[in-house]
Parts: sequence; structure tokens; C-alpha cells
Amino acid sequence: MPNDYFSETKQTSLVFWSLGQMLKGAAYAAAFLIAIVLFVWAIYLVGLLLPEESRQTPDPMAALEAPVLTADIV
Repeated sequence: MPNDYFSETKQTSLVFWSLGQMLKGAAYAAAFLIAIVLFVWAIYLVGLLLPEESRQTPDPMAALEAPVLTADIV
């Protein structure tokens, strides 16, 4: 009885190569996502170290908006 169950053909080696490439890309994507999560988490932790008064101040970008002066046109 021939034992050709485990013989590797060009098609199976191509399948394993493509599966390896997909898993490698998934690992890169997971590492990138974990890096983004760690970066946002670090920013959050730095924000917790700030004093409470700095969290209650108004937005500095709101001061750049000029009030609109409207006149009633009769």
C-alpha cells in the first residue's frame, strides 16, 4: 500500500505558502492594532496625571471663534 497521503505537491505547497502569507499579514495587523491601543491608553494615563483644574477649563479653540454680529434689516 503506497503511503502517498503525506506527499506534498506543488498545489499543497502553494496553499501552505498562501496561508502563511495571510497569517503573517494578520499578525502584522494585530501588532499594529495593539500599538494603537497602547498609544491611546498611554495618552489616557497621562491625562489622568493632570490636575483636576485643567480638566474643567473651557476649550481654548472656542476663543478663536468670533461672535457673529447680526443687524435687523427693516
